[in-house]
Amino acid sequence: MKTIDKIYINGEFVTPQGTEYFDLISPTTNKILGKVLLGNQKDTQNAIAAAKNAFETFSKTTIEERIQYLKNMQASIEKRKEDFINTMVEEYGGTLQFATISYEYMLKSFNSVIELLNTYKFSKIMGESEVQMTSIGVVGIIIPWNSSNGFICSKLSTAIAAGCTTVIKPSEMSAQQTQLITECLHEAKLPKGVFNIVNGLGEVVGAEISRNPDIAKISFTGSTVVGKIIAKEAINTMKRVTLELGGKSPNIILDDANFSEAIPLAMAAAYMNNGQACIAGTRLLVPESKLDEVKSLIKNIAATIIVDDPKKETTSVGPMVSAKQYERVQNYIQTGIDEGAEILIGGLGKPEGLENGNFVKPTVFVHVKNNMRIAQEEIFGPVLSVITYKTEEEAIKIANDTTYGLQAYVSSSNEERAHKVASQINAGRVQINGIKHDPMAPFGGFKQSGIGREFGILGLEAYLEPKALIR
Repeated sequence: MKTIDKIYINGEFVTPQGTEYFDLISPTTNKILGKVLLGNQKDTQNAIAAAKNAFETFSKTTIEERIQYLKNMQASIEKRKEDFINTMVEEYGGTLQFATISYEYMLKSFNSVIELLNTYKFSKIMGESEVQMTSIGVVGIIIPWNSSNGFICSKLSTAIAAGCTTVIKPSEMSAQQTQLITECLHEAKLPKGVFNIVNGLGEVVGAEISRNPDIAKISFTGSTVVGKIIAKEAINTMKRVTLELGGKSPNIILDDANFSEAIPLAMAAAYMNNGQACIAGTRLLVPESKLDEVKSLIKNIAATIIVDDPKKETTSVGPMVSAKQYERVQNYIQTGIDEGAEILIGGLGKPEGLENGNFVKPTVFVHVKNNMRIAQEEIFGPVLSVITYKTEEEAIKIANDTTYGLQAYVSSSNEERAHKVASQINAGRVQINGIKHDPMAPFGGFKQSGIGREFGILGLEAYLEPKALIR
């Protein structure tokens, strides 16, 4: 059993002043993996003070210096590929397939930011004036457990590119992953105070970051409920916020699509990251006339979906991150039954032979109405709702009939038609005939899926303040 009893402040591993421990429990077996000593309010204040002090000099670094720091970070992470993958599988329950892809995305996040720095102009002419894009200040980074180190790399690399310093609050459930990334970042030899990492609870560490006047901006990824709390607190000191929140992504399969290709893709979009993904395509919209074909295809695909120990190469869906998350998903499956939806595959309970872990049967509901809770609320598990439509216009209306708007999917054999439909969906990203990630394109949500954008130029400029020099 491993005990993590250090946090990272001002370039050093230090013992937190907090005294509370949090147990780290395997989602695969529900056995204790270790424990982490949590930081408290004073630890957070010390981290913020270190970042504030470091900002005075780091904000004045050159583009070349920042690029070198990013390269150092990337090189350090490259040395420990197997550790990153194995730790994510063990602690989080991400499948070996997902953990490997996640690691590759981590590395690529540095490449895209370096590419951006090589072309971005921090000084521009607007009208008759010079506009300087200046570092915003100390950034509070608050991240969830479903891709912890990936979020740290993408957000921290952008902050560094902008000349900002940071205080990072990862999920306490990801402490082993956090320890690993902290060791790598320490090896990269960034100036003291540029990044500080405090393990702790949201109501303690996160709350201090949200209210502390020395934090200029918060970049948060997580639930809409918590995002609203952060936004309310941030307004008291007029913090800038980037909030990447929940989703209930629609996946429209148009009647001219190749269903033998589109339905497997739809299942992959729904069950990605064990269904614990804000961008998961959890509402599948299909033509009413094609429902029988869709049901047949789903049943055939279900036979190929392997739910098992995430360490196995063949596993496509692993456990929920915690027993609490397992119960949440079970409650939603029961809700779907109570609402009158029909279970096509899956259902309540654990798969046979996997009773010790937090495993959910990948579930598909049919005869779902879009006003049902299972179609409107984010479940964050491998549960897919199939909704039928009669016309293209109705499909678009159903897709937009949600409080969320993070991502959407459209499939059609006609690219022009797919593009036309995609352009009418209220979502920050719309995937056309595939599932891809463009690190130079903005990512973020419409409506209650968030505020602001990450990645690319818009993501970088969220860490910058424009200053106009008028002569």
